[in-house]
Amino acid sequence: MAGAPHVVIDPPDERGGRRVRVAGEVLGRAYGLRDVTEFLRRAGLEDVDEEQVAASALIEWRGGGPATWDA
Repeated sequence: MAGAPHVVIDPPDERGGRRVRVAGEVLGRAYGLRDVTEFLRRAGLEDVDEEQVAASALIEWRGGGPATWDA
């Protein structure tokens, strides 16, 4: 994910979804790492996988890390 834009994952909402933003643009609501990975692929990061998503310093996890999906 080198050179990738800053990614923000918001805290889980009441249904366990987390809003995903890349460079300030909302890409959608994720319900797990697979969803985040797919959003990033659609944003142009084709070679990203779930392990990279969980460990990347380019992703700011608000309200809990990559293992937190419940409000």
